[in-house]
Amino acid sequence: MTGRLVERAGFERLFDDFHSSAWRLEIQGTYDEPEEREPLRRFLAGEPDDLEWMADWFEWVTEQSASGRRIGRVRVLTEPLTDYLRFELSFTGHAVDAGEDIRLLTPADAARLDLPREDFWFFDDHLVAVLRFGDTGVATAELIDDPAEVNRYRAVQHRALSAAVPYREWAARQP
Repeated sequence: MTGRLVERAGFERLFDDFHSSAWRLEIQGTYDEPEEREPLRRFLAGEPDDLEWMADWFEWVTEQSASGRRIGRVRVLTEPLTDYLRFELSFTGHAVDAGEDIRLLTPADAARLDLPREDFWFFDDHLVAVLRFGDTGVATAELIDDPAEVNRYRAVQHRALSAAVPYREWAARQP
């Protein structure tokens, strides 16, 4: 796979420039994003969280949804859930309320579907950003717009979406 490598800032600009859809396949059971470290620590300590640190994301998703743009992701879970995934799931309902389409997959389903072992964002059905992580979260992204490669990622997206369970449905089945 070859594409153009951009630093984190270049990747983040993609969220300002897309027109109709931004969709993510989230594969890892743990992420190390600096802005999440303290909220994760509080979560693990059982301390309350006002989610102020996520307010910009929720507001942004609401704005995108109101303008007709779609934001979504399929998140692959672990068995058992990692602490990080438990943390993410604790506020996923707020992201869904804001308008993000979040669906979940079991590890067995992800393996059966032959999903890649890499996280990526898919913008406007024609640009893929494969995420590369470093010590401070997303370090770079490989941008892919070659039609054959994009079609491969589109097929991954289709398989993941067709098998994933919408968050609200998944949450209703939890004890």
